[in-house]
Amino acid sequence: MTPEELARLEIDKALRAAGWTVQDRQALNPRAALGVAVREFPLEGGEADYLLFAEGKAIGVVEAKPAGTTLSGVAEQTRRYLGGLPASLARHADPLPFGYESTGKETQFVDLRDPESRSRRVFSFHRPETLLNWVRQTQTLRARLGRLPPIARAGLRACQLEAVEGLEASLAQGRPKALIQMATGAGKTYTAVTASYRLIKYAGVRRILFLVDRGNLGRQTLREFQGYTPPDDPRKFTELYNVQNLTSNRLDPEAKVTITTIQRLYSMLKGEPNYDPAGEEASAYEVGMGDEVIPVEYSPTLPPEYFDLIIVDECHRSIYKTWKQVLEYFDAFIVGLTATPSKLTFGFFNRNLVSEYSYERSVAEGVNVGFDVYRIRTEVGEGGARLEASPEYLLGKRDKATREVRWEGMDEDLVYTASELDRAVVAVDQIRTVIRTFRDRLFTDLFPGRQEVPKTLIFAKDDSHAEDLVNIVREEFGKGNDFAKKITYSADNPEQLIKDFRTAYYPRIAVTVDMISTGTDIKPLECLLFMRDVKSKIYYEQMKGRGTRSIDPSDLQSVSADARHKTHFVLVDAVGVTESFKEESQPLERKKSVPFDKLMERIVMGEHTEANLTSLASRLSRLAKEATPADLEALRTHSGGLDLHQMAARLLNAVDPDQARALAQQTHPDPSEAALKAAAEQLVYEATAPIYNPELRQALNALQRRSVQTLDILTQDRLTYFGPAQHHALKLTQTFRQFLEQHKDEITALQILLNQPQAQQRVSFRMVKELAAALAQSNPQLTPEVLWAAFERLNPERVRRSRPERVLTDLISLVRFALEQEALLRPYPETVAERFEVWLARQPGRFTEEQTEWLRMMADHIATSLSVEESDLDLTPFQGRGGSYRARKLFGPDLERLMHELTEALAA
Repeated sequence: MTPEELARLEIDKALRAAGWTVQDRQALNPRAALGVAVREFPLEGGEADYLLFAEGKAIGVVEAKPAGTTLSGVAEQTRRYLGGLPASLARHADPLPFGYESTGKETQFVDLRDPESRSRRVFSFHRPETLLNWVRQTQTLRARLGRLPPIARAGLRACQLEAVEGLEASLAQGRPKALIQMATGAGKTYTAVTASYRLIKYAGVRRILFLVDRGNLGRQTLREFQGYTPPDDPRKFTELYNVQNLTSNRLDPEAKVTITTIQRLYSMLKGEPNYDPAGEEASAYEVGMGDEVIPVEYSPTLPPEYFDLIIVDECHRSIYKTWKQVLEYFDAFIVGLTATPSKLTFGFFNRNLVSEYSYERSVAEGVNVGFDVYRIRTEVGEGGARLEASPEYLLGKRDKATREVRWEGMDEDLVYTASELDRAVVAVDQIRTVIRTFRDRLFTDLFPGRQEVPKTLIFAKDDSHAEDLVNIVREEFGKGNDFAKKITYSADNPEQLIKDFRTAYYPRIAVTVDMISTGTDIKPLECLLFMRDVKSKIYYEQMKGRGTRSIDPSDLQSVSADARHKTHFVLVDAVGVTESFKEESQPLERKKSVPFDKLMERIVMGEHTEANLTSLASRLSRLAKEATPADLEALRTHSGGLDLHQMAARLLNAVDPDQARALAQQTHPDPSEAALKAAAEQLVYEATAPIYNPELRQALNALQRRSVQTLDILTQDRLTYFGPAQHHALKLTQTFRQFLEQHKDEITALQILLNQPQAQQRVSFRMVKELAAALAQSNPQLTPEVLWAAFERLNPERVRRSRPERVLTDLISLVRFALEQEALLRPYPETVAERFEVWLARQPGRFTEEQTEWLRMMADHIATSLSVEESDLDLTPFQGRGGSYRARKLFGPDLERLMHELTEALAA
């Protein structure tokens, strides 16, 4: 057969799958079915490879070309055919509106009625009923998208308005993909709901697919649609249009919006009757497919034209790689919503960034809050431990699956590294030291002046680690079960726990692994404690974003009564997560993060990549060390007699080119490339054969779940550092110095402190307040508390920390230290106190003991207010000593002159 004949076989197959009846010209019967494709139909400009009829009338043409033909150059030929029908032929329009070019491997489509009719690649042919529906419309979707009314600004933040405007401008240009970047907490979902309403109502969009990262985010998105009231109608969105959050594989054909995960969507495309909801509950940052693109075939129940628009909400990066085929299966506009785009994301969306709203801008505008970073370091947490064997010592051996513990005598040294903590070894005192440090510094360093534990989220390594953390948190804080809760997929009713964490007083502390790491909105959250490292830059930013959301003070106080405002959140790093190298890729790119059962499933599904095979070999080798002789013998019955070490060795040999060459040379001393490839494939086939046995996989999974952790209750950990993180501190101090340099001639306080002699003019408290306000507007993190901690982290020997909390006048000390006018950074009240003692020593015998006590109180007032006046003497603490009346009695007519003298001597 010629290449074109082969192409036509594929085209015939695709047309039939899409509901077309394919006929030869000699057997012409345009009414034989709703849609008929007639081969080799003669037209005025030549012979159309296929003329399409719908309800007996011509509606479009298909031009067939051999595989490999570049189709853009064929479009003009198709256009001639669309306008070259015989005069007597019944048609839906003249010229015909719909044209296809196809090689059977690639198909492109054009609708001549579009304002700028442009060919676009489609997965397959549209169904006859779809083309009939389109031809009966007075305007095409792309024409309607260019005629949307102005956007009602009420209820929209500026960033949301920009996003909707940018998206609609992109759609009006017919651009197939658009990316909206909005900082976490800026209201991406609300923006998407607003856009969805306008596109359905004003552009006639039939159906919108809303893809979420996991199941509970689908439920959260549904609530957003249910709560949305459009600006031009008093009814809720869901009262106007059907919205379906898929919990089964059955689509509601009347639903205008369908919410689902891509896992379930793929299951539906495969024609599966249902999909296990458990597969949707873990974030795809942690589990999912591998590196290879998922294959997709035509689905008659879910044809490519089913959705007009797809919104991808903060899904993992694999959605643009592994799942790329699933997204591009649909002949639909694709809109991405993200706070943290990667290069892969930008590439998939053709770099069409229609709106950009950065985290920094969101903080400056009060949409989000900034953050401080504190670091906890311990000896064991940084360097592991070595425990010498002793007959007096006992070590615990805990089954991770059942958590059953048995105690054994210690007959050999126990040595472990920091990377083994909470996985192979649990050093109980290491966890306790971190939690105790967090508890002890909570109200002095992290949240000075507070008495209630702020809403805190702790990120654990796995469910077992989370369990240990919850128990130790309750013990160290001396609280009950309600105080700290584990919110993981194994918890009872995690949805209710999340709701309680968001809206109720308890729990104060939640421990999670992945369930609240992305997307979940908990505005009262003020503190994140990382007890696990994360190598993915995007995933880390997502996790960090849980604390960024701003909240109305009254809403915050309803769950945290002693919190006045959420001005920032605190990130406490106990594992170096803020310092470790981050990659743009997801954890699942690193095979060690792929669950053991998922790794084996990938191999069974044909993903025989080197990374998968070597990772499985490593897992099997480790498992062999933990297995008993009885375990190993039982496994041999399912592996064809191979033990775990032999299986691991075969897997490693399968990816060794030398092994493939040696095998090929058994039949030929100088094997060809084809022979080498065949040998490599044979090695992979033989090495993976045991894994295809489901009984072996079940046994391996059971053995892996039964893996044992060593409980070290003997090693005592020691805190080696608590304070601001080094890199964060450096960035803050550099930003502060840059601000001082840029504004030294604009802000009055800086002009005086930096440019004028002290005697010429004195800095007032009002000027310091203006400086603080300008700093906050420039960068909300530049507060006296944060800056002081940052300088202390970088220069501990030159920074004094004698006060539990900072005062606004400390800004004077910070300015002088940052610009190296002072060698020592100390609280401003200490500077004033020292000046007072010098001033007092110069006038011996001038004041009585009571007068000296009053002058000392005045000096304390100057330290925080930069002046003292007679009206201040009726405030605390003067009022308790008789106020201004007693002061006048003590100092007589010299009172006012004395206060002025004191202010001049002590203030900056």
